[in-house]
Amino acid sequence: MDHTANEMMTIAAARPLRNEDVCFVGIGAPSAACNLARLTHAPNITLIYESGTIGTRPDVLPLSIGDGELCDTALTTVSVPEMFRYWLQGGHITLGFLGGAQIDRFANLNTTVVGPYDTPKVRLPGGGGAPEIAGHCGEIFITMALSPRGFVDHLAFITSMGHGEGGDHRRRLGLKTKGPTKVITDMCILEPDPETKELTVVSIHPGVARDRISEACGWPIRFAETTVETPAPTAEELETLRALQERTRRAHAA
Repeated sequence: MDHTANEMMTIAAARPLRNEDVCFVGIGAPSAACNLARLTHAPNITLIYESGTIGTRPDVLPLSIGDGELCDTALTTVSVPEMFRYWLQGGHITLGFLGGAQIDRFANLNTTVVGPYDTPKVRLPGGGGAPEIAGHCGEIFITMALSPRGFVDHLAFITSMGHGEGGDHRRRLGLKTKGPTKVITDMCILEPDPETKELTVVSIHPGVARDRISEACGWPIRFAETTVETPAPTAEELETLRALQERTRRAHAA
C-alpha cells in the first residue's frame, strides 16, 4: 500500500513499543505512535499523559494534555504533583516519548527559543514536563521530521537533556537513566553511538537516498557500518493509523 513519509515515521515509531511498557506520552506525533502501538501489537501498554491520566485508552487523539478524552478513558487520574513526584521521579515509567522544535547530534532538545534567549527570533512553548521526562524515564524515544531547521549543529538553548556533550556526560551529571535511545524521523531511524553517543543512522525508510538524509541534517550525519532498510508499513498498520486519524478529524471538527 502507498504511504506518506509522515505515516512511515509514525508507524516506525510505534513498532519498538512493548506490551509491558509504561509510557509517558507527549502530544502530537508521540501520541499518534503510542496509540497506534496500543491498537495493534501492544494492547496492554500503559499510556500516561502529563495531566495525570494513567492507563488511558483514547478513541481519538487528544488536542492537548487537558483533553477530556484522556480522563474519560483512563484507569485513574492523579494530581500533577503526584504524577511527577511519585510516578516519574520514583522510577515507575519505563519509556518517555518526546518531540521537539530542534535537536542536536547528541539528542538534546530545544523547545524554548530559537536564537539568543534574551532576543529570540522565535519564542517556543517551553519545556512543560519534558525536562523531567528526559531525566527520569528509563529511556527516551524522540520523533521529529528531519530538516535543517530542526536538526541543528548547535542549540542556543537546551530544554531537555539528551546526552549532553556526548560520551558519559549523563552519568557525570548523576543521571542514572539511559536517555534517548532512538530518534525516529520521516526519512530514517537514528540511535546514539555506544561510545560517543552521537546520533547515527541505523535504518533508512523505503525509497529514501542517503544524500537526501545528509542534505536534511544540520551537521555531517553519520551512518552505521551496517545500515538496514526500515520495513514498509503493513496493511494493518496503515489501516489502523488512518482510521484513528479519521476518527480524530471527525471528533475535532464537531
